Amino acid sequence: MDMKLEVVVIPVSDVDRAKAFYTGLGWRLDADLATSETFRVIQVTPPGSPASVIFGTSLTAQEPGTAQGLHLIVDDIAAAHDELKRAGADPSEVFHDAGGIFHHGGTDERVAGPAEGNASYGSFLSFSDPDGNGWLLQEITTRLPGRLDPSVTAFSSTADLAAALRRAAAAHGEHEARTGAEDPDWPSWYADYIVKEQSGQELPR
Repeated sequence: MDMKLEVVVIPVSDVDRAKAFYTGLGWRLDADLATSETFRVIQVTPPGSPASVIFGTSLTAQEPGTAQGLHLIVDDIAAAHDELKRAGADPSEVFHDAGGIFHHGGTDERVAGPAEGNASYGSFLSFSDPDGNGWLLQEITTRLPGRLDPSVTAFSSTADLAAALRRAAAAHGEHEARTGAEDPDWPSWYADYIVKEQSGQELPR
């Protein structure tokens, strides 16, 4: 049985302030419903995300600002940093961890700049909402094997698909340079590259 994570609840103290913050980041407003003066639900969804975020009134016993370590995945962390800054989110600078492929809790062992060689999974940045709920962005450009079903290829936004096509185009250019010949069947090569990249298989050359 599939069990898909679709909703994360975060605790906030000022619902309208949180709504303005998240929609100001460009997150889609899915719902703003109230059944009484003491119960209100707001749902927003980050661009391209299959999971949504819910906050409101009387939704959780957590203290506002206690949700930490919420991860958003991007394929270009420098561009994401600039986008968040323009939206007023005050993101940290891009960092990597001193001792591994993941990051320590809090700000321990942070090293300024992206991971060495811009290694996939290794670069991060952080930002917080007005209550202090903490988000992290992680850059993933190539998935490790086994992370995705190789029989399923899906994109949650046109931007994600366009980025995959650009990576395939760059790799295909290198392929043609190696072979010294124009590839008339480039659509099949692109398709093979994109599927294998998503599922973490060895990429075509």
